Amino acid sequence: MPTPHEPPLYSERLWPAPWLYLATALVIPASLLVFLPISPVVGAVVAVVLYAGCVLALIAAATAVDVDAAGLTVGRARLPLDAVGAASAHRGSASAERGPSLDARAWLHLRGWVAPVVKVENTDATDPAPYWLFSSRHPEAVVAALETAKAGRP
Repeated sequence: MPTPHEPPLYSERLWPAPWLYLATALVIPASLLVFLPISPVVGAVVAVVLYAGCVLALIAAATAVDVDAAGLTVGRARLPLDAVGAASAHRGSASAERGPSLDARAWLHLRGWVAPVVKVENTDATDPAPYWLFSSRHPEAVVAALETAKAGRP
């Protein structure tokens, strides 16, 4: 079991892509279009509040992927190292893994702004999910960290 001060073998935060912050800025002219006829002050306040809400929602959607000596953590879910099976990184085949090859029972944590995915087999017989599929900007590094963690366990 890792100590609280032991650093993770791999850590990543799935921040939204910069273009999403620009795209959500479209709420500003939309809200101005609706509220300016009522009052310019109300329109400006609503525009700023709506855009701030969109940015906060994007920041809240930025979850973490961590691999440590105890297992894999994606968001708030944890897969113990004993239940981690074979792991594979998918970049070019990520759309196939997300679509036609997807098992409906799989545990998913996908972010639309992160194309590559990692597929980790779940060897826990009591868990109905046969594998985890989650987004990662560096899927090869996640797979390598999982292999390192599995090689280092007793």
